[in-house]
Amino acid sequence: MFRTAFVAAVTLMLAACATSRAPATSRFELVVLGTAQDGGRPHPGCEAACCESARTSGRVDYPACVGIHDLESGALLMIEATPAIEPQVALLHRAFGITGRGRRPVDALLLTHAHIGHYLGLAQLGREVASTNALPVFATPRFAAYLRANGPWSQLVTLGQIELREIDTARAFEPIPGLSVEAIPVPHRDEFSDTVAFRVRGPNRCVLFVPDVDGWDRHPGLLEKLLEGVDVAYIDGTFYDGRELPGRDLREIPHPFIVDTMHRLARQAEARPGSVRFLHLNHSNPLWLDETLVRELDARGFAVAQVGERVGL
Repeated sequence: MFRTAFVAAVTLMLAACATSRAPATSRFELVVLGTAQDGGRPHPGCEAACCESARTSGRVDYPACVGIHDLESGALLMIEATPAIEPQVALLHRAFGITGRGRRPVDALLLTHAHIGHYLGLAQLGREVASTNALPVFATPRFAAYLRANGPWSQLVTLGQIELREIDTARAFEPIPGLSVEAIPVPHRDEFSDTVAFRVRGPNRCVLFVPDVDGWDRHPGLLEKLLEGVDVAYIDGTFYDGRELPGRDLREIPHPFIVDTMHRLARQAEARPGSVRFLHLNHSNPLWLDETLVRELDARGFAVAQVGERVGL
């Protein structure tokens, strides 16, 4: 039995927005647009129950992504350009009743790193599809250099369909006016770019978005630094306890296990239940199907992020 009844019809998913935790007076509202690891679910090449059950039911879980809406200006921002960028943009628009955006579906994109689930959606902005015009894309200098030097991304830059804006990790920036963002370097498999987490701050609340990290001990005090001043944290939940991918060497694809993160953050979860929310779940993560595990996690003050949930900033 599924943990959520996510179906293709957007109406059911948007019902989750009605029960959001966004304060009515918030200028900015963040909405979750995807919670899965890069390949989503069902996952290519997986014939296990986790993906076969999704195929049978027609369920689709999109890669980790969030959107932000400025209720004053109408501006839209997305963190990550996943392979599911089209349905995720559609969810963002429908969540806030937005129409008429045309070839500028959002006003800014923020990218954490160059792994497939986080930037392949940029290809949909090219002249073969959306053909956007100077869409601001915020990335680290190393990531920006990679996009400029390698096709098909370089064509987006040459044709002026995206406008690369390099992030300075030493200071906050405003991708849309009034919304402050800090990019914090985190250790990850950095084949093509470095990796950052984003700490996003509005007038009322601060949210952390860190879908990928190799481990909390790789940099001394990393987890504590990331959580400074944060009200709601969306955290790497790729693997539950490491047993879900038999036959794979997880040292090649390291992530902190959910059970370890819960141990480290037990006091925070007890003091502020629901403030730590896991996303970027691998297709094999037992939390997709095991209701008992989900209830245990909830009882300890943690949560699995849900598509459609909102946080007022």
